[in-house]
Amino acid sequence: MRVLVVEDEEYMARVLEMGLRREAISVDTVHDGATALERLAVYDYDMVLLDRDVPGVHGDEVCRRVIAMGLNCRILMLTAAGRLGDKVEGLGLGADDYLAKPFDFPELVARLRALYRRSPVAHPPVLTFADVSFDTHRRRVARGGSEVRLTPKELAVLELLMRADGGVLSAEHLLDKAWDAQAGPHTNVVRLVVHTLRRKLGEPQVLHTAVSAGYYLGTG
Repeated sequence: MRVLVVEDEEYMARVLEMGLRREAISVDTVHDGATALERLAVYDYDMVLLDRDVPGVHGDEVCRRVIAMGLNCRILMLTAAGRLGDKVEGLGLGADDYLAKPFDFPELVARLRALYRRSPVAHPPVLTFADVSFDTHRRRVARGGSEVRLTPKELAVLELLMRADGGVLSAEHLLDKAWDAQAGPHTNVVRLVVHTLRRKLGEPQVLHTAVSAGYYLGTG
């Protein structure tokens, strides 16, 4: 999952960014509505975590434009206003969910994952491929019934590959979905993460390289 956080309070933005990355979620952060719209025009985000009261282009207008642009990303709106009327108004703008500040971080993550599962492409909570299982809610991976301990980035890459169900994903696609905008297009981080992920998953290998094309899961 790749999330754009739109939050003008820098401390809150840092807390959200750090917490989401610990959950193996790729995060980009901006502090105003205009920059958010610029990022949304360039990058393919799964979720937008949108503070309603950001400066420049107001959060309400950002929400309207995302809907008008026909983007597939889901919008979770954050605001200090917790009254029922504010929630109804926020959802009426086209937001998919609404969370009032202050909130519990586990609830925020749970809502993001619930929205992700309801996206246009079905995202079941437990993924399986051969003898590998991935509980996306608990962020736990097992192979042959034995737990495999992975880093957040390894979890993100494995989730993408498992959702592809044997399809080949290019390094560029993995970089776009599992890393933030700070990762350069010529970096070798994808290759390094795939290398350690392949080793941790063990034998017989299920993570393969398609020469000059990318990576895929397979039993052959």
